Amino acid sequence: MRKKWLLSLLTFGSLFAVPVSAFAADDVTAPAVEIGVNSLFVFLAFVLVFFMQAGFALLEAGSVRMKNAGHVAGKTVLTLGIAVIAFWALGFGFGFGNGNGFFGYEGFFFGGNADTPSFDALTAAGVPMVIMFLFQFSFAAVSLAIACGGMAERAKLSVYIIFGLLFMIIIYPIIAHWVWGGGWLAEMGMQDYAGSAVVHLTGATAALVATFLLKPRLGKYNKDGKPNSIPGHNQVLSVLGVIILWFGWFGFNPGSGLSAMNDGFFGYVALTTNLAAAAGGVAALLISWAVFGKADIPSMLNGVLAALVAITGSCAFVEPWAAIVIGVVAGVLTFFTAQWFEKAGLDDPVYAFSVHGIAGMWGALSTGFFATGDLADTVGVGQAGLFYGGGFHQLGVQALGMVGTFVFVLVLSFIILGIIKAVTGLRVTEEEETMGLDISEHGTYGYPEQMGLLNNSGRDISK
Repeated sequence: MRKKWLLSLLTFGSLFAVPVSAFAADDVTAPAVEIGVNSLFVFLAFVLVFFMQAGFALLEAGSVRMKNAGHVAGKTVLTLGIAVIAFWALGFGFGFGNGNGFFGYEGFFFGGNADTPSFDALTAAGVPMVIMFLFQFSFAAVSLAIACGGMAERAKLSVYIIFGLLFMIIIYPIIAHWVWGGGWLAEMGMQDYAGSAVVHLTGATAALVATFLLKPRLGKYNKDGKPNSIPGHNQVLSVLGVIILWFGWFGFNPGSGLSAMNDGFFGYVALTTNLAAAAGGVAALLISWAVFGKADIPSMLNGVLAALVAITGSCAFVEPWAAIVIGVVAGVLTFFTAQWFEKAGLDDPVYAFSVHGIAGMWGALSTGFFATGDLADTVGVGQAGLFYGGGFHQLGVQALGMVGTFVFVLVLSFIILGIIKAVTGLRVTEEEETMGLDISEHGTYGYPEQMGLLNNSGRDISK
């Protein structure tokens, strides 16, 4: 045991040996140290955002029925693999390569730091381009995970593959280019620090289209149109998923500053992020208690996520009190819009559009109200919002960017998914949906022992 502890300590200590010896060299300069520290900072942020995929897998698996849990968790890994390959081949170039105001046309099949001259929009941070690629890829993968959430429990596995490829090559990269790649919204000064619109509204709008075209799950609505509750099979998994996502968001928002040496500004971003998330969760729980007469845990979880989505775009531009307001509004909006969409006939099993779409819209608009002039100057994007003497200019830019993002993704998603529906179909058969996608798409259940017990008991596993 002592030998194991000694070996662990030596291994841990060796991590510090290289930088210490490097800093002792005569040719090390302050800029070189800064680049090294910032590179490590951005890489750690990438790791945190990448780990959010585990949160999505747990949240979505817990939010669906037992017979579909393995499929929903497994498709997260599938779409992640698709995201890596598609973004490397074409998406990164379209999104961040040098080009025009609409899309990039350099840097395809990314080859590493040698391709740095093709990405002028990303060179200002001074971080090696390979690390910037990883960081931007992790954001794109989150957007795709959101887009696929609305398809749960009835979409064919092939739809995730085809749509995932096109989403990562065309849809997400073009929106990212508009705001972060030197595109037309960047030139106008749109404030979207970590992606309320770029990441979340983009993914949620695609999910909205998929949900609409797929139609509701079997048994979701009665003949009179009244919705039935189809609860997820494991609320504990969902809670754990949200905690992991909350944790990962500290890479999402603070990491978007791309620097650990800017007077600790990333800590301020983490503060506003945390305040908003807490406020959104508490507000959603309280509003559910007032409406349902019981404190609804799924509503609280959605409130946390909605607040995180909303503060994502504004976290670097607003004061702490405004972050709490933004979080509360997001939590309440998501609660009521989720109920409204469900009653209107939109069966969204994970409430992707309410949580990421509606909250993403609010987040995109919020800086137009709450951005301070000092923080806008610190970030170097846009100007003060309406409540801080900036007039309606920034609010108008934010509204234009929000509407432009929504319309573009809506139209392109309808075209792509509409073609897939006409050619191969989007949805599994009624028999396959009744059996569950675990067995119909993969040949085994995620919970084989439990499902075997249910089958032997004669219970209807379609419920």
